[in-house]
Amino acid sequence: MLALLLCAVLAVHADALDVRVPVTPAVALFGSDAVLNCSFSGVSEFNLSDLSVFWQLSDTKRAVHSFWQSRDQLSDQEERFSNRTSLFQDQLVSGNASLLLRRVRVADEGSYSCFVRVQTYGSAAMLMQVAAPFSKPLVTWGPDSALKPGDAVALSCVAYGGYPEAEVLWQDGAGHNLTDNVTVSQVANEEGLFSVKSVLTVILEPSSTYSCRLSQPLLGEEAQASVTISAQGLVFPPLALWLTVALAVCLLALLVALAVVCRRKIRESCEEMRAGEEHILATQDFLTNKRMFQWSFLMDTM
Repeated sequence: MLALLLCAVLAVHADALDVRVPVTPAVALFGSDAVLNCSFSGVSEFNLSDLSVFWQLSDTKRAVHSFWQSRDQLSDQEERFSNRTSLFQDQLVSGNASLLLRRVRVADEGSYSCFVRVQTYGSAAMLMQVAAPFSKPLVTWGPDSALKPGDAVALSCVAYGGYPEAEVLWQDGAGHNLTDNVTVSQVANEEGLFSVKSVLTVILEPSSTYSCRLSQPLLGEEAQASVTISAQGLVFPPLALWLTVALAVCLLALLVALAVVCRRKIRESCEEMRAGEEHILATQDFLTNKRMFQWSFLMDTM
């Protein structure tokens, strides 16, 4: 019935009404109410009973909201718009045919056509885009208990509940963009809202800072989260540190003890060598003296 009525409206041969809608797309926040602006002019005073207003989806021609004979006519309305649409009926006679759409959904995004007839007719189409801000991004990494400088580690940046898809950018502590070894995945839930996860793989350096920047041009919003990886948490875990210190102390004590023992052995060896040399010298002196005595005795007997 609505299709036939629209055909009858468009078949009227008369000067068209001046129907105006926004040239730029209207941005509606997910879950909030949105107004699709439509106004008309070019007619003199009229009775509300002479006015017909039709809102429909431009691509499928499905009815969004219809009004004629001074009241809403919703028998042909697309089911998903039920109890979510209305006109500003007290402003219709002043040329305001805008549509109020409540509790905006992702599926509502698209092109809408506004048809108006008051003896003559006119129409115009506009685009409505849906937007939802993402949650604040969160950067995680790990497990930190086994990491040390030079290791490869995956940093994960996640955010939820946004629309449309976000733009993700990684940066280092100096503000340089990181584009290598980056993956991004965005998955929509049953409501059409996205969860985004981006993974950056880096080679760790002591005290490094990495930032994940999330932007939504449609809303003009930007959010970021950062993580700083310091050398204190990367060299050794506490238990290994204590074990290392204990081993170092034991090794040092062993080296000191070995040095003491070696020094003592060397000193004893030197003393033994000195005593041996003295014994040899004493023996040689004794033998020399003995020979001299024997020689002297022999001379005396001759």
